[in-house]
Amino acid sequence: MDKKILWIDDEIDLLKPHIVFLENKGYHITPVNNVNEALEILENDKFQLILIDENMPGISGLEAIPMIKEINNNIKIVMVTKNEEEHLMEQAIGSQISDYILKPVNPHQILLSLKKNLQSQDLVEQHTKLEYQQEFRNLSLGLSYLSTYQDWAEYYKKILNWELKFDKVLDNEFSDLLQSQKEEANIQFAKFIENNYTDWLNSSEKPLMSHTLFKEKVKPELQNDKVLLLMVDNLRYDQWKSIEPLFTRFYNKTSEDSYFSILPTATQYARNAFFAGLMPSEIEKRFPEKWFNDNEEGNKNEYERDFLEDQMKRLGLGSKNMKYLKILNADFEKKIYDDFNQHKNNDLLVIVYNFIDILSHAKTDNPIVDQLIRDDKTFRSLTEHWFENSSLMKIIKLAAENHFKLIITTDHGTIYVKKPSKVVGDRETSTNIRYKTGKSLTYEDKDVWAINFPEKLFLPKGNLSSKYIFAKNNIFLAYPKNYNHFVNYYKDTYQHGGISLEEIIIPIVVLEPKK
Repeated sequence: MDKKILWIDDEIDLLKPHIVFLENKGYHITPVNNVNEALEILENDKFQLILIDENMPGISGLEAIPMIKEINNNIKIVMVTKNEEEHLMEQAIGSQISDYILKPVNPHQILLSLKKNLQSQDLVEQHTKLEYQQEFRNLSLGLSYLSTYQDWAEYYKKILNWELKFDKVLDNEFSDLLQSQKEEANIQFAKFIENNYTDWLNSSEKPLMSHTLFKEKVKPELQNDKVLLLMVDNLRYDQWKSIEPLFTRFYNKTSEDSYFSILPTATQYARNAFFAGLMPSEIEKRFPEKWFNDNEEGNKNEYERDFLEDQMKRLGLGSKNMKYLKILNADFEKKIYDDFNQHKNNDLLVIVYNFIDILSHAKTDNPIVDQLIRDDKTFRSLTEHWFENSSLMKIIKLAAENHFKLIITTDHGTIYVKKPSKVVGDRETSTNIRYKTGKSLTYEDKDVWAINFPEKLFLPKGNLSSKYIFAKNNIFLAYPKNYNHFVNYYKDTYQHGGISLEEIIIPIVVLEPKK
C-alpha cells in the first residue's frame, strides 16, 4: 500500500527526527510549513493522510480542514496540537478528523496513529485469521462435548462471534471454513433437539422457551418500570449483534440472554406461544375460536393482543395499562413516532416489528432483494442499514427520553436453505418448506425429525392421524411434482419452521435508558 503523508506544521524543521523515523518505517513524508503551500500540493498530488498542526500563523489547522476537505473529502486528517482545551477537541472532532494528538509528540505515538488510520483493515484481517487458526481446533473438538442447552447456546455464540469478525475480512477462505463448522454443528444440534426437546416440555429443567419467556423476563421488569417490548419478527442472534450499537446510543444493556424457540419455528406457533404464555395445543384448547391450524383459513396471528391480555391477568398484571401495536409498513411506523405522546403513559407498550420477516421472504420473491441479500453477511448489513435509517430508532430515542425500559426479543430465527429433500403429502398438508403437518406424509427419514404423536410436543392436530416433520440443518422440503422448478425457486433463500441453531437459539435483551 502507498503510504504518502503530508505533514503541515510551521515548525516542521524541528520535526526532522520524527520524519526520519517514519520514513525508516516505510512512510513517504512531504513536509510543509504553511497551509497555502499545502493546498497547492494537494491540488496536484495524492496523499493517504495529513498531519496538521492546530496553531499556525495565518490559516490555522482548524480553518484549513474545510479547505482540505473541499479538495479531497475522503482524506484522513490527524490534528496535532499543544492545546488541551475541551472545546477545541470537540470542534476538531466535529470537523470529522480521524485522530487527535497532543504535543509534545512521541514518534511512536504518531506511528500508532498512522497504522490505526491506514493499516487497521490489514492488521485486523491478519490478526483475525491467525486467531481463528488457533481456535479452529478448539471449536472442532468442543463440538463433541456439548451436552446441555447451556453448552449449545454458548457454542453458537462463539460461532456467531467469529462470523461477525469475518465480516471485516475480505478473504473468504476462513469464512467458508467457519461455515462448514457451523453446518457440522447444526447436524449435531438436530440430534440434541431430538433427544431432549420432548423431555423439556414436561420438566422444570429446561431452557427459557417461547411460552415461558414473558413470565420469566418481562413480568419482573414491569413490577417497577414502564416497559417498551420490541418483538422483532424473525430476528436472528447475529442480526441482533449487528444492530446492537444502534440501540446502545440511547440505552445501557443490563442483560442479554438466549432462549429457545418452540417447534415449529414459525410465527403462528412461536409468537402466539410467547403472547399467550401457553404451548400451541393449550392455546387451541383455551381459545378454540381464536386458533387456526395450518390447513384452516384465517389470520393466524390476529389475536396476539387478546392472548397477551389473558396472560397478564393470569400473572397478576391485569391492572397494568398495555398498548399493543404491530408495524407492517413504514407509514404506520412513522405514525407511531408522530403519536408517541399518546402511548407514553402505558405501563407496557408492545411493538411487533415485521420488517426482517418481510425482507427475508422478499429474497424469495423479489429479484432485486435477492441480489442485495447474497448470504448471512449481506443480510446482516442490510438489516443494520434499515434499522439505522428507520423511524423505529426515533421511537426508541423517544422511549428512552420517556424513561421506558426496553426489552428486545423475537419469535424465531431463519436459515439459508441449500439442500432439497423430497416429501409427499396430500392437499391438506401444510405449505411451509421447513416443516410439514398432515395425515399422509412420505419423507426422507435422515432429513427430518418426525413426530407421530403431536400431543407430546403440545401441538394441535388438524385431524386424528396428523403428524409433523421438521427439516434439519439447511434442508428444505420439496414435492416431486415440478421438483426442479421448486428447487430452483427456493434454493438459497431464507426459511424458518425447522431445526437449526439459527432458527431456535434467539436473543432476549433488557436495556435501561441512559441517564
